[in-house]
Amino acid sequence: MNLLDAAAIFAAGVAAGSINTVVGSGSLITFPTLLALGYPPVVANVSNNIGLVPGGVTGAYGYREELKGQRGRLVRLASASFIGAVIGGLLLLGLPAEAFNVIVIALILIALVLVVVQPRLQGWMVRRREGEHRPHGGPVLWAGVLLAGMYGGYFGAAQGIILIALLGIMLDDDLQRINAGKNVLSAVVNGTAAILFTLMWLFADTEVSWLAVLLIAAGSTCGGVIGARIGRRIPPLVLRGVIVAVGVAAVVNLLLG
Repeated sequence: MNLLDAAAIFAAGVAAGSINTVVGSGSLITFPTLLALGYPPVVANVSNNIGLVPGGVTGAYGYREELKGQRGRLVRLASASFIGAVIGGLLLLGLPAEAFNVIVIALILIALVLVVVQPRLQGWMVRRREGEHRPHGGPVLWAGVLLAGMYGGYFGAAQGIILIALLGIMLDDDLQRINAGKNVLSAVVNGTAAILFTLMWLFADTEVSWLAVLLIAAGSTCGGVIGARIGRRIPPLVLRGVIVAVGVAAVVNLLLG
């Protein structure tokens, strides 16, 4: 890895940390960057997942004011995120590497659709929960968060958007507080998967690029702080445009690779 490659990975980590805190979909920046630099898809995904954990922590901390009063709800939902992440991570490591490209192309395309329709989805969520009071969301939300955790443990791009959709539909709460909860649950998923991948690296020869992990971790840590402080000032249309462009590039890269 040369200095230019290292700078590109670090910059992608900053962007991903910021985007994950504000919207979700940061992996659509870092994952294609690693692919473009020649990393095999599964190695890129595992390294990316581990590297984004610090950004998730700083992003969640940046929303600490919005997290007040949510402890009981998030502890309950975090159990679903944890279980889902373990299942998703095991699927990633257990399925044939050839299957990853096909599955991830489909997941990226789904993620891009979610990015594009997010404004309409948020409007629908607000209308859906008018006049309803759901402090914990019930078993349906728990199951939905479990499935989102599986998605996040396997790949993870746009899991934040999926979580915002689920929480917004099922909970009677302000969208900023919902976004804060999303950051915590996403951090649980990424952290759980990262621990699993590290254990598999130690005991089962799972390949990890620790230099890429370090660069993404450093970048995402800064990005999480930036996203929590000024991320809401970024025009949503511009942000979605960047994410979609990078996601399309990732799909093309996987198809041609």
